[in-house]
Amino acid sequence: MAEVREFKTETKRLLDLMINSIYTNKEIFLRELISNASDAIDKHYYLSLTDNSVKKVDEYKIFLEVDKKKRTFTISDNGIGMTYDELIDSLGTIAKSGSLEFYEKLKQSKDKDSIDIIGQFGVGFYSAFMVSDLVEVYTKSYKSEKAYLFTSKGVDTYEISEVEKEDVGTKIVLHLRKNTKEENYDEFLEEYMIRNLVKKYSDYIRYPIQMEVKKTVPKKDENGKDIDGKYIEVLEIETLNSMMPIWKKSRSEVTDEELNEFYKLKYYDYEDPLETIFFNVEGAINYTALIYIPKKAPYNLYSEKYEKGLQLYSKSVFIMDKCKELVPDYFRFVKGLVDSDDLSLNISREILQHNTDLEKMAKNIEKKIAFRLEAMLKNEREKYIKFFEMYGVNLKYGVYDNFGLKKDLLQDLLIYRTIKDDDYITLNEYVEAMPKDQKYIYYASGKTKEQVLALPQMDLVKKHGYNVLILTDEIDEFVMQVLREYKKKEFKSINQDDLDLLDKEETEKLDELAKDKKALLDKMKEILSEDVKDVVLSKRLTDSPVCLVSEDGISFEMEKFIASLPNQEKPKATKILEINPKHQLFNAIEKLFIDNDEKLADYVKLLYNQALLIEGFKLDDPVDFSNKMTELMIKASKR
Repeated sequence: MAEVREFKTETKRLLDLMINSIYTNKEIFLRELISNASDAIDKHYYLSLTDNSVKKVDEYKIFLEVDKKKRTFTISDNGIGMTYDELIDSLGTIAKSGSLEFYEKLKQSKDKDSIDIIGQFGVGFYSAFMVSDLVEVYTKSYKSEKAYLFTSKGVDTYEISEVEKEDVGTKIVLHLRKNTKEENYDEFLEEYMIRNLVKKYSDYIRYPIQMEVKKTVPKKDENGKDIDGKYIEVLEIETLNSMMPIWKKSRSEVTDEELNEFYKLKYYDYEDPLETIFFNVEGAINYTALIYIPKKAPYNLYSEKYEKGLQLYSKSVFIMDKCKELVPDYFRFVKGLVDSDDLSLNISREILQHNTDLEKMAKNIEKKIAFRLEAMLKNEREKYIKFFEMYGVNLKYGVYDNFGLKKDLLQDLLIYRTIKDDDYITLNEYVEAMPKDQKYIYYASGKTKEQVLALPQMDLVKKHGYNVLILTDEIDEFVMQVLREYKKKEFKSINQDDLDLLDKEETEKLDELAKDKKALLDKMKEILSEDVKDVVLSKRLTDSPVCLVSEDGISFEMEKFIASLPNQEKPKATKILEINPKHQLFNAIEKLFIDNDEKLADYVKLLYNQALLIEGFKLDDPVDFSNKMTELMIKASKR
């Protein structure tokens, strides 16, 4: 005799909410039911080891079965089973302690996915109603002689009745919903779909997930030999999942070749990864991570469509494909997965309840990747250079991001070419090689060493024999601004502020000369008032006639980069024109000034445009510049 029981009002509301609102990806019903079956088997296996009264099972398994005529999908397990009371507690009540309270909080919450539901069994089971309008559960507990049938349409009531069932375990029969224009529920009866879903979500469940499948085999004659061209269809039991994840094995059990093959198969790459990071953490949170650095960056790594993140598993059950919280943005190029037995999940198993656990894992993963890169830099220099040429710009953005929050972790991973070194060097190697009298770490922006060496600002630096870092990426100068110093040595651009390379006597002489030439410098400043903040005698030029420098803050390279960004404010670097007082060109300008020559303004502007070109700026009026240069050359040829 079936007993009809009515769901509590709040539970009915909650069930309706779950079926129609919270679960949006219907295919996960199979993942949930398989996971519950696996949990039930885990419990039975544990009890069989600790309780002699529990009968041991030789072969645990989860069995899937479809009936296309009846349109039913069945999931069976030989796990722990359920008693009458457990049926009511686990299936008859969702979140048995506090359903109403949960429902009220859910209605009030703006972030509905963030609220916990209590009751692991009830949550996963009710995902079945996303694809079925009638669910039957046949179950027999290891501690009961009686078996029961739970039946529900997921609306107002459910029924429980006694049935005959020999074996301990649970069988769930789903009667699929009718197809609609929007949903084709019949696809869940197709072998290819079931294979795909098991492979996607449950491939690494530790117990075999089996199904009877059709196979085409050669027809045999009376002697048992294959008949050419003759085939028949047979039914065979096939295990659909691989069961033992490679990451569940110890590192000593897995070869590099196996890890590489797993990477290529899993992440669709034809090349071996550049580096593999495989580690297990035991502590407050237990988890395993298998992380790969691809040899080549994905083609869309820097596009808006690229999604970073590691695959997330819980107890070998696939949860989500791109868990972006697990890796910082500057490690966005890594691929891999994390599997934890300790994660608390919400009803969809797609968003974690306790972000603190995830944050702890993410911090540890971040450090593990950084430490592996440090080891690569130290012990496998050529390999690290390949990595840096592919992904180094990401590390630089990591240093710059969040006002340098991660600079201590990342600064020793930065490498640069210099005017003295064809190979890359670290910041530490630069500092160790600095002469005793060198106060600063000098840097200059340029695409090549030759381009940097040709900069007029390099005159005095080269004379002193100091090395200069060559910055080739747009982000580099922002990085230097954030770092500010390394091992108490301040970074200094050859293009900004005073390089402090003259001795006291030279500085005093130049200051006296500047006072003497003040009228000329003021006149030049007046002529260029719309373009420069000041015109000064240079303390950095020895051979070149002129150069442009900027004050501390926005550099010329920063200005150019920011100018290329859409929808941004366009701050300008403060330009200062520096003139070499020892150069003949300065003498020519001074003579025009003394003679009160009307051509003075043209010559000063030519000088400024020359400095602009050296710095890679576009001229406001290139035609006027060309005409003035032509006029100057014609005049010079007539002398």
